[in-house]
Amino acid sequence: MSRLFGDHYLNKLTADEQKLIARLRSLCDSDIGPNAAKVGGEDVFAWDTFRLLADNGIIASAFPRAYGGAGSRQAVRIRIIEELGRVCSAAASMVTGADLSARAIVAGASDKLQASLVPRLASGDIQAAFGLTEPGAGSDVRSLKTTMERAGDDYIINGEKKFITRAGTADWLVIVGRATDDRSKFIAMLVPRDTEGVTISPTTGKLGWYGVPIASIHLENARVPANHRLGQEGDGFSLAQDALVRARIGHAAMALGRAIGAVEIAAAYACDRDLFGKPLGGHQGVQWMFAEMATQIEAARALVALAAEKYDDNDPDGPIYASMAKLHATDLGMKVVTDALQLTGGRGYLKDFPLERFFRDAKLNQIGEGSSEVHKTLIGRDLIRRTPGAERHPCLNQGPVTDY
Repeated sequence: MSRLFGDHYLNKLTADEQKLIARLRSLCDSDIGPNAAKVGGEDVFAWDTFRLLADNGIIASAFPRAYGGAGSRQAVRIRIIEELGRVCSAAASMVTGADLSARAIVAGASDKLQASLVPRLASGDIQAAFGLTEPGAGSDVRSLKTTMERAGDDYIINGEKKFITRAGTADWLVIVGRATDDRSKFIAMLVPRDTEGVTISPTTGKLGWYGVPIASIHLENARVPANHRLGQEGDGFSLAQDALVRARIGHAAMALGRAIGAVEIAAAYACDRDLFGKPLGGHQGVQWMFAEMATQIEAARALVALAAEKYDDNDPDGPIYASMAKLHATDLGMKVVTDALQLTGGRGYLKDFPLERFFRDAKLNQIGEGSSEVHKTLIGRDLIRRTPGAERHPCLNQGPVTDY
């Protein structure tokens, strides 16, 4: 039986990649979807969901083949995340979070550390958390205040990290900070959670995204071996930015998956609910709402697919397209879920109806890994920066446009 939203993007995947998506769909139908309400009922780490994803190779999709992963392209990753976002935000966040927290390890750790840790991260035996955000710094990485001071064969780390997903369950922490002797240098360090001087707060309560708790990390004179540095001194900024670009594409895919699920749920309701002598879906106003939602979702899917393609191709425009995809898809996701809930009336507001959970979860996609407003700034600034060197519109006269 075909879905409301077509599988045209799957046709571009290899046979093995399509098998991976088919396996994931089966898991969503048999386990993840039916258990999503339970996972979304309490904000504790959903270990059963995580183990299911790990045991079936879904977590491994973020990791290189050389270390037991699948080495999946972003073109495949967005399909995985969309499928999971359609039913369970926690499950989707586990996949995006595994990538975000471990990307710097894969890209910057020594061969010895990679051989020791990456296979276990890919299998789900251990977890990592990505410690970037601080009380006064997030998307603006240059505002970080965490310091890293070289002391012989170690670094001494001091700082505070906030809103860190899976901080309470992670075995390793990727911490990004600045060198004390040169604050223009950003350093990324791999810190064992049991390091003396590292304190992880209790779980911080939040509105939605239950099943993947957040906490704060306090580092006070935490001493970490220098061979745990990721990349060279000064590489911390680029490692963080690469992880964020991937995460932003992931947020976009997750928001689209949830929007797709919301439309499917609302459409089913519109066919079952009678209003003024005919099904709710038989009314033109309702049909127009569905028409707008479906069309906008497919347009956003195309943009997200383009962003993933640019990342896979190492296109220098990849980061800006990731911002465009994240901005458009997450704002659209919030709107679609809101409209879908409106269409289902009082039922949509009930705790045991899926759209109530979808509604609470949708907001974080607009905030995490850079708010919509941050991405508007990034995109607009990039466009203005490129304009003086871009091809001039042929309808304009020569000379300054202010001469008109």
